[in-house]
Amino acid sequence: MDVTAAYDECEVITRREAKNFSYGIRLLRPPERRALSAVYALARRIDDIGDGDWSVEDKLSGLSRVRKDVDSPTDTDDPVLVAMADAANRYRLPMHAFGELIDGCEMDVHGTNYETIDDLVGYCRRVAGTVGRLSLAVFGSYEREGAVALADDLGVALQLTNILRDVVEDRANGRVYLPAADAAAIGCPSDLSGPPEPIAALVAFECTRARSWFARGLELLPLLDRRSRACVGAMSGIYRRLLDRIEADPLAVTAGRVSLSGREKAVVAARALAGMSS
Repeated sequence: MDVTAAYDECEVITRREAKNFSYGIRLLRPPERRALSAVYALARRIDDIGDGDWSVEDKLSGLSRVRKDVDSPTDTDDPVLVAMADAANRYRLPMHAFGELIDGCEMDVHGTNYETIDDLVGYCRRVAGTVGRLSLAVFGSYEREGAVALADDLGVALQLTNILRDVVEDRANGRVYLPAADAAAIGCPSDLSGPPEPIAALVAFECTRARSWFARGLELLPLLDRRSRACVGAMSGIYRRLLDRIEADPLAVTAGRVSLSGREKAVVAARALAGMSS
């Protein structure tokens, strides 16, 4: 398949599926934007397998096939794989990160629960820190001292915010991410059953944790060039604003998904773009 057409398809997937990610990457130069669209499209494929309606066996088989595609690429007409192979060569992407992402999705498929915050952080590093590390390579900051660790920290912050937003939806799908030890300390059932008030108290407690991960992860911004800084600033800004909303009313997440409007996201992205020269 033609590489340009392959990238075009990845950009279509990203615009259609990436409700927050796309606000950041549109601030990049076209080559980097296209490379990150390829990263997103492959990560989206992995997530969709893990979150699909298939049996556990079919999900694990699907994830195994993607792992093989990543580890042993062959000639293919698959646009996502074609674009990903080109981006990997151009930007020396740490492709092993996709293997870690698949590991995290397999944890979801198996229904892994988390006893402690350290257990949950390990999961967050697999499913979100990996994308941060791949992005660093595109930004050209992968080998800068401290950048990888900070990208992992920011990934933890973003994923914790996702988890807090989706508490009810995840519970309905049989997934509980919030640590059982924290739930016990708050007086909330570890399966998040029962009245909403204890769940809200647990969410409020975890908001404090997420905020501390943001404080560490955002130290990454000075290590990035102007456009990359704007990209990461836009994405993290959207999630920080979402965290602010959850923290202001943690009971709201027990009734449904808390979200930002498209206009609010656009404002955050515009501010990030305006701050590129600062």
